[in-house]
Amino acid sequence: MQSVYQHLISLLLVFSSLQVNQLTEGCSCALTHPQDAFCNSDIVIRAKVVGKKLLRDGPFGTMRYTVKQMKMYKGFEKVQHVQHIYTDASESLCGVKFDINKYQYLITGRVYDGKVYTGLCNFNERWERLSLAQKKGINHRYQLGCNCRIKPCHYLPCFVTSKNECLWTDMLSHFGYPGYQSRHYACIQQKEGYCSWYRGMTARDKTTINTTDP
Repeated sequence: MQSVYQHLISLLLVFSSLQVNQLTEGCSCALTHPQDAFCNSDIVIRAKVVGKKLLRDGPFGTMRYTVKQMKMYKGFEKVQHVQHIYTDASESLCGVKFDINKYQYLITGRVYDGKVYTGLCNFNERWERLSLAQKKGINHRYQLGCNCRIKPCHYLPCFVTSKNECLWTDMLSHFGYPGYQSRHYACIQQKEGYCSWYRGMTARDKTTINTTDP
């Protein structure tokens, strides 16, 4: 009888481990250039997370983060001032975790019924980890390119198929993501109607390059 119980316990442990693996591997997100993340978001803010509370709704609950908003870059017409950010409590459901009273974050998200929701598939990053070009993009440059399309290139050969496309080749680099274009370039619409990568790093180095470079 003891061996039967041991067998049942072993089966339960295996089943539990399978369930845990399914939960931890449940969130899958496509790679997104920060400009696309900006353009596709309802809300873009810089904020410090100052508190959190687990709301018991649904099987895993919702985490409500209280934030101190430093600056809003997008979403004035949706929410006047952001006080709370909502996300799934479980990372397997793409819930995002923020440190409390430590860092300022760039937070992007969508608005539903007046509430701001975000997750692992949104672009959320500690502010000091952003490059200078990304900060400038968030301030104004990304907005100039929201009519452009950033076309991911996963395998060669890759081509642009319309004048409003910029070819995004970071995935081809052995350096991985985020790559050079993600950190230093914005896809901007030019006067002629074409979109091309733009790097505005310094007054001396404000260069416009074609859609296949870098």
